[in-house]
Amino acid sequence: MNRRRFIQQSTLASAGLLLSNPPSWAIPSADFPAVRTPVAQRNFVSSAVDQTIARMHKTIRDPELAWIFENCFPNTLDTTVQFTDKEKPDTFVITGDIDAMWLRDSTAQVWPYLPLIKQDPKLRQLIEGVIHRQALCIRLDPYANAFYADAAKEGEWKKDVTTMKPGLHERKWELDSLCYPIRLAYHYWKITGDKAPFDTEWLEAMKLAQKTCREQQRKTSRGPYRFGRSTSWSTDTVPGDGYGNPTKPIGLINSIFRPSDDATVFPFYVPSNWFAVVSFRQLATMVDQFFAGEAAFAKDCRALASEVENALKQYAIYNHPKYGKLYAMEVDGYGNHLLQDDANVPNLLALPYLGACSLTDPIYRNTRKFVLSADNPYFFSGKAAEGIGSPHTLVNNIWPMSLIMRALTSTDDTEILAQLRQLKKTHAGTGFMHESFDKDDPAKFTRKWFAWANTLFGELVLKVANERPHLLSKTI
Repeated sequence: MNRRRFIQQSTLASAGLLLSNPPSWAIPSADFPAVRTPVAQRNFVSSAVDQTIARMHKTIRDPELAWIFENCFPNTLDTTVQFTDKEKPDTFVITGDIDAMWLRDSTAQVWPYLPLIKQDPKLRQLIEGVIHRQALCIRLDPYANAFYADAAKEGEWKKDVTTMKPGLHERKWELDSLCYPIRLAYHYWKITGDKAPFDTEWLEAMKLAQKTCREQQRKTSRGPYRFGRSTSWSTDTVPGDGYGNPTKPIGLINSIFRPSDDATVFPFYVPSNWFAVVSFRQLATMVDQFFAGEAAFAKDCRALASEVENALKQYAIYNHPKYGKLYAMEVDGYGNHLLQDDANVPNLLALPYLGACSLTDPIYRNTRKFVLSADNPYFFSGKAAEGIGSPHTLVNNIWPMSLIMRALTSTDDTEILAQLRQLKKTHAGTGFMHESFDKDDPAKFTRKWFAWANTLFGELVLKVANERPHLLSKTI
């Protein structure tokens, strides 16, 4: 995977220095230098986001944690968004060190700003623009996972053995890529009541999303999607004839790649199928509200969700000799189960975060115990931290995203505090989250500029401040 290095902005210019009497927290120090992008170079400025940062500096007692929040929470807006407002808002969101927009990442990157959009109309427009852009991407190709801002651009993967076309960065079919835009649209509507983004072009994209998922149930054929790549990484392509390993048509949706962009072993990726259950029910509700003549489409969305849910309950549960009934990460319908978890979301750990189950669901509780144990082959424990990694990175590399998600799905103060402490001591002095770091040496990390992990960290800190402010009232 090509990971162009992000040259970290390290300058004494900051929002606070532009004020005549900046608050003490806004003045850089030797311990906490100004590493956030200077005001004049930020891609987008939100008054609500900056006010939130100022408020959190008063809430967070630990100066290092407050500094990391100040850097991470606005990182998507500071560095990755390209916003225009002509006929209608349009927002292109790169991931960070790759100048392409993933449907998954773009939703996750702006997600923590949703609670602020009612107080910041400009920020609301930016997220409306993401909804429009995602619909445009899906209409271009519902099987693609990543896109360019320039519809005529051909990228480094144009020679992949799949139906590539200009405007596509990569065409790895990942079920969650079609779920995330629904998640963003639904919650934007629930927060604002605004129906403006949901026009006929958006409906066309949603129909393509549903059609694609029906095709990938593969009830009568293997469908139109195939993939191949000349690569030395086995996880970066699909074995055999490009359709992925065989599955039995049981109602689940094939996902040839995981949210990590790695190939699945058994193409029924369970977390994404649970995500689809939630998403298509949300879509049906929206269609009922916005399109009076589309009752049949809404009904079929609900039918798809119910069919997938029933199949998950029948085929995705494994009776583990140590943990009892738990969810496998992947299955094939023939009785094979892959027992592990991956740090990328959707994953098994994040099921309650995505609304797929409750935190107290007994099967989820068993699953959680398994994935946070040494029995999960991608759970690593070292001198610096313990957490979940991914086949996408080196063995023994922990993802900050997994630490954040563990805290986001916990109701235990001790566990949440432990994750905050690990996050605080593993940013390697940069003030930002990374894709992954060595379990024994956080200075060995991947992706210095990974906006999803940054804003997800901001989401966690805000959640703790709202629900457990006592955890932030002392030095961590």
